[in-house]
Amino acid sequence: MSMRRTVGVTAASAAMVVLVAGCGGGGPQSGGDGKLTGGSIVLGVLNDQSGAYSELSGRNSVKAVEMAIADFKAKYGDKAIAEDITVETADHQNKPDVASSKAQEMYDRKSVDIILDVPTSSAALKVADVAKEKKKLYFNIGAATTDLTGKSCNKYTFHYAYDTYMLANGTGKTTTEQVGKNWYILYPNYAFGQDMEKSFSTAITAAGGKVVGSDGAPFPNTSGDFSTFLLKAPTLNPKPDVLGTMQAGAELVNVVKQYNEFKLREKGVGLAVGLMFITDIHSLTPAALAGTTYTDAWYWNFDQQNRAFADRFQSETGTRPSFAHAANYSAATQYLEAVQAAGTDDADTVVKGLEGKEVDDVFLRNGKIRAEDHRVIHDAYLAQVKPQSEVAEPWDYVKVLKTIPAAEAFRAPSPDCKL
Repeated sequence: MSMRRTVGVTAASAAMVVLVAGCGGGGPQSGGDGKLTGGSIVLGVLNDQSGAYSELSGRNSVKAVEMAIADFKAKYGDKAIAEDITVETADHQNKPDVASSKAQEMYDRKSVDIILDVPTSSAALKVADVAKEKKKLYFNIGAATTDLTGKSCNKYTFHYAYDTYMLANGTGKTTTEQVGKNWYILYPNYAFGQDMEKSFSTAITAAGGKVVGSDGAPFPNTSGDFSTFLLKAPTLNPKPDVLGTMQAGAELVNVVKQYNEFKLREKGVGLAVGLMFITDIHSLTPAALAGTTYTDAWYWNFDQQNRAFADRFQSETGTRPSFAHAANYSAATQYLEAVQAAGTDDADTVVKGLEGKEVDDVFLRNGKIRAEDHRVIHDAYLAQVKPQSEVAEPWDYVKVLKTIPAAEAFRAPSPDCKL
């Protein structure tokens, strides 16, 4: 399940290069100065390529990283620190033990300088342990657990795109204030879901609401059946105003289909989605989710810069990018820029260059890489799914209701984090 890809630059990709603000212009003026391990740079993409999270990230995240490499080479030409920049990729199958062994293989046998992506929080935490042990870089994009910048933080791990605090702070707070005070929370029973349940409960209570019940569903839920939990919701006393589902990817699709099948909205139980990707809305259709409010880390049609990237991505993949795809592109770019500026891929030197860096690129708006805990903060968005009648073109499913400033979107550094 592992393959190596070498990325070249075509005239077309050079013409469409996206210039990224940051460390550009620093570092060596010519490549191949002997300061790279093995004279090359190897990026590793470790994620779910066959299961519940394969659509929202998966092989298209590999493509996003390849796009970042092509743009980096086009930007620097013969002044790039390395001519040989490749991608190693593997499927962790959403299993922590598989993620751990694949990460070790990537660092030890595949000469990977940095591992990217790693959805599934239980798997993500295992990879953080490996990165710490091997003293190698790790940018997590796909997982949400705040433990990555809390008790499990380490010098070599950076949490890039989103986390459960960001999601709860936006969706939990707003839905409680605007839709209903009483919640029933359904979550996948592993690290991500448990963290989501905790973060949402805190946000709901702070907004004057109450969690009247919560249940952990098996993960992965191989049967796809959530009926026991969904039928329970309207029987609770007090009856919840809101069903908060914390499932993601293919599991979220199943929950929403069954929520609609059992007509819970007609029974007075509204729907709030803890984590949603554009690929989920595409699978379900906007009609199934119309009016649903959620917190998004990035939206492909937010402005012209995002749309230009999304048009390129669609020409490469046939699909619009999720926020995970855009974040993988950004993370790969910022790593390469940091190596270029440092003149070396030495992990400790690169970490020093990244800490405290302020970034604005296609994914990170008002971005900053916090030195205290390696949380990458940036603007987030309160979004709402459009009714089908307002969808102007395929994939144009969302309207952004509010920009949540970077400083508000993420929690303050945790005292549990000891870098």
